[in-house]
Amino acid sequence: MHDVVISNVTIVDGTGAAPTRGHVAVKDGVITAVGSDTSPDMQDMRARTTINGAGKVLCPGFIDIHTHSDLTLIEDGRGESKLRQGVTTEVVGNCSFSAFPIEPRHLDLHADHLARATAPIRPWWTDLAGYAAALHDEGIALNVAPLAGHGTLRVAAMGVDQRQATAAELARMVSDLHTALEQGAFGMSTGLTHVPSAYGDFDEVIALAEVLAEHRALYATHCRAAEPDERAAVAETIELGRRTGVTVEFSHLAINRPDRWGTGAELLQMFDDARSEGIDIFFDVYPYDASSSSLTQYLPPWLQAGGTEAMRARLADGDQRAKALSDMTEGWFNGIPWLWDRFQISSTPDGRYVGETLESTARSLKVAPDELTLRLCEEYGNEIQVVLFYRTEADVSAFLQHPLAVVGSDGNAISLHQPCARPHPRNFGTFPRVLGRYVRDRGVLELSDAVRKMTYEPARRLGIHDRGRIATGLAADLVLLDPQQVIDRADFGKAPEGPAGISHVLVNGRVVLNDGAISDERPGRVLQHASR
Repeated sequence: MHDVVISNVTIVDGTGAAPTRGHVAVKDGVITAVGSDTSPDMQDMRARTTINGAGKVLCPGFIDIHTHSDLTLIEDGRGESKLRQGVTTEVVGNCSFSAFPIEPRHLDLHADHLARATAPIRPWWTDLAGYAAALHDEGIALNVAPLAGHGTLRVAAMGVDQRQATAAELARMVSDLHTALEQGAFGMSTGLTHVPSAYGDFDEVIALAEVLAEHRALYATHCRAAEPDERAAVAETIELGRRTGVTVEFSHLAINRPDRWGTGAELLQMFDDARSEGIDIFFDVYPYDASSSSLTQYLPPWLQAGGTEAMRARLADGDQRAKALSDMTEGWFNGIPWLWDRFQISSTPDGRYVGETLESTARSLKVAPDELTLRLCEEYGNEIQVVLFYRTEADVSAFLQHPLAVVGSDGNAISLHQPCARPHPRNFGTFPRVLGRYVRDRGVLELSDAVRKMTYEPARRLGIHDRGRIATGLAADLVLLDPQQVIDRADFGKAPEGPAGISHVLVNGRVVLNDGAISDERPGRVLQHASR
């Protein structure tokens, strides 16, 4: 007797192979049979639950390789916004933000730092083992694959100081990283435009990447804002891979400078050349021409040293406030002009200003946009989020199509009920958008290749060997969808909405989304990396 049988379905197994027709059986959390009516394994189709997959496609559960759900899954273990997309594994700890290691002496700084990317929660654990226990105690519907964050390592070792780490502080970071990897972390991320990761120089990152190479773990980088443009940032990332031999993931590849839009082929050639040289590098991308982050990311780095309270104290000083305004006249990230009408406020703790642009809010308050930015950051600290419309559809399509691309949302697993926010739609629609917009409607990708970029390829890169494919003996993380109906429905500046066309999701063999209804099951677990 099987636990679940999904019958008469088109199977897209995650490897990039052509779809096949057949049935899939599950028992005790594992795929126990895959085949057609004539397959010996499928002669006994009895099951406690039978799902008719006629007219639908069965895929491995999607692995979101780039998320910031570290603390949102502590808040709400359902992970609704991702579960409804067919995501069964969240890779957390990206862009330098991770929920471990936590130094109790710096707990306020840790909470302030994490509020930039995930949720304003004060951790009650200190290491990955404690964080994993907290997730399991709360109960999670999705699996979690954790990375250690460079910013969090730095906060633990030295607070939020804008300076080079001492030998002792770097040794603490190295030690903490070793501990995290020994406890099962899949690698480490940097966020080299986010404070305090941005304060770490190339040599500091190299020292940590060497630890990753020793453990055969992943280095994921939100790149530095290197001069003169994104080509220099890609070159620095490639050089790190060249020197250390670590596997490199370049996070959310994009071109943000208007004068560089449409030149994606140059970046892709750099990745191809690096691969030809033997550097193990790939990149993730999400299918939207807008990004999102904390508004504080766009303040001068010196202003953010010491955390939000130190920033507020500086802004209360007239001379330092004038210096901040002067520095902001140079633009952001290598002199990119401020496009205030393209900054849309997406979240504040009290819901004020949400949906407005910085330009329109500044006009209504009769202040300059840069002064408004300082005021908003003073009031809300790291908890004010913005969406930035500064990319192009042509670049997004080119990056998605490239063989080295994998899909990552850069979003959070959160509830669809967001009374004080209008979050970026990537939180709710990344994977259905790829399948609907870029596979079915535009033909940018073939279905099997798109699924590979969301399942087997991220699993392979992370070193997850027991999921990411539909095959006998692997974990039963599965998603059932209608290829003619699947599509994202969330939009910018509007209340969140779940996608269409995804009916069932199984995590570790248990049905967590059943005909669109979220069950009470919480079968997710924190996965552990083993050396590849």
